[in-house]
Amino acid sequence: MTWRAEFFAQVASFRDPLFPGLTRGLPLPPPSTVRGLLAAATGETAEPLPFGMAAWAQGSGVDTEKYHPIAADGSNPAVAGRVRAGKGGMTVRDRAFLTGVHLVVWLPGQDGERVAAALRRPRWPLRLGRSQDLVHPGPVRQVTLVPATEANVGHALAPLGGHDIGWAHVHRMAASVSADRLATTWADYLWCDVPAGRTPVSGAYREVREHDGRASDVQVPEDEGQAVWLLTP
Repeated sequence: MTWRAEFFAQVASFRDPLFPGLTRGLPLPPPSTVRGLLAAATGETAEPLPFGMAAWAQGSGVDTEKYHPIAADGSNPAVAGRVRAGKGGMTVRDRAFLTGVHLVVWLPGQDGERVAAALRRPRWPLRLGRSQDLVHPGPVRQVTLVPATEANVGHALAPLGGHDIGWAHVHRMAASVSADRLATTWADYLWCDVPAGRTPVSGAYREVREHDGRASDVQVPEDEGQAVWLLTP
C-alpha cells in the first residue's frame, strides 16, 4: 500500500549549501527539505521513512535581497530589525528562486498511511524551503507500486545508477538533517530537467493505475507508469 501526495508552491527557494558565500539555487527541493515538510505535517521532530519524489518548476528568477545578520557576540545589535552596514553587517545578495513548484511524494507502508493521514490535517504550517514559502497540499490518494525494469522517469529523483538517461543531471543534495542541525547526510541523485519518457530503470518501482492490464486499445496517459525510487535518509 502506497499513498501519493501532491503539493504546489507559488514561489520557493532552495539554496545550495555546498557553495558557501554564494546564493546558488537548486532546481528542486532536496530530500531533506521534503522530510521537513512531512515532519511539519505529523508534528514529529523527524520523518525517516523511505519515500519517492518527483519535482519540477514552471519558471525561475533571481531576486535582490538585503540581509541583516546579527553578530553572535552582540557587537552589532539590531535596531528596529536592522544592523549597520559593513563587514558582518547589512549586505545585499542575489537569491535564486523558483516559481510554480510542483512536488509529488510517494509514501509506502504503515508509516506512509500515518503521514498521509496527517497531511489532511497538518500539525504545523506546511512550507517548502524558507519559512515564508508556504506550500499548498493537493490530492492524497492510494496507489500501487510494483517492481519495474522499465518505467516513465519524468522528473523523478533517482539514486545514482537508477537509470542511464544521457541528459540527466547529477545533484549532490542533503538526504537528511539532524534535529539539532549539526549533522547532514549527503547523497548524489539523478534528475531530469526535461522530463524523460519510458526507459530501462534499476532499483525502481512503477506506479500502477486502475486500467493497467486492460485491452491494449485503452488510451494511456502521458505520465502512465511513473518510475518511483524509494529514498532513505
